[in-house]
Formats: sequence, C-alpha cells, structure tokens
Amino acid sequence: MTFKQNIHSHYLQLVQDRIDVFRDMISALTEDSKNDAKGSAGDKHETALSMMHIEQEKLNRKLKECLDQKAILDKIDPLAQARKISLGSLVKANGIYLYVSSALPKITVGEISIIALSPQSPLGEKLMGNETGFSFEINKTLYAIEEIA
Repeated sequence: MTFKQNIHSHYLQLVQDRIDVFRDMISALTEDSKNDAKGSAGDKHETALSMMHIEQEKLNRKLKECLDQKAILDKIDPLAQARKISLGSLVKANGIYLYVSSALPKITVGEISIIALSPQSPLGEKLMGNETGFSFEINKTLYAIEEIA
C-alpha cells in the first residue's frame, strides 16, 4: 500500500467510524423516546421529548456531514497521479503534507502528520490546479509546493 493509499484508508476509516457512532446515538435516542413515551405524561414528558428531538436533529446534521465527507472520499482514486493539484492530491508544501479531499482532522501516518483540507478552503483554493514549484502567500506565510502525489 502506498503512502497516499494509507492516508486515504485512514480517512475513510475515520469517517466511517464517525458515521457508525452517530447512527448508534440516533438509534439510542429513538429507542429512548419510544420508551419514554410509554410511561410518562404531562409537561416533563413533552419537554423531554422535545429535547430528544432537538438532539436527534443535531446528530442527523452531523451524520449528513460525515456522509458527505465519505461521498467525497469515495470519489477519490488514491492510485491516481496528476501533475496538477486536484481533488485527491497529496501535496507537500513547506514540509507539511496536505491531502486535498474534505476538511477532516489531522492524522499521523508513520510519524508524518497529514492535514486534510477542502478544495474550497482558502489554502485549497490556492493549491488547486497548480504544479510543483508554485509559490503563494496566505496570511503572510509563503508556501512553496515541493511534491504532488
């Protein structure tokens, strides 16, 4: 497995784990609301159900966000090589590894830190379509593209 495939695999697993957690939490809330409906009455019952519903909506939004991230990762072929930076590119700039995919948490693979970023982010926008050797500045920091995988 190449370094890029390993990174892609890590991010897929991370997103899938989050999806599973959110689905479990939503399922547990649904079950709790069914059980609460059987034995409660009055204002306390209505408040509890309302709070559960609000929490369920929050979890559903987070689940949708994770499903969207997974859909983006699923579009990426980790074996693809390109001279210009595009979705799925692994870029080394200023000694930092950037994975152009979706905004995801920083991970470490074999003692190397990788930052996943969206092509729509300010840094992602500057990177897209450029080649090795391209330099640019963001927030008074000069970046130089060293490698593209």
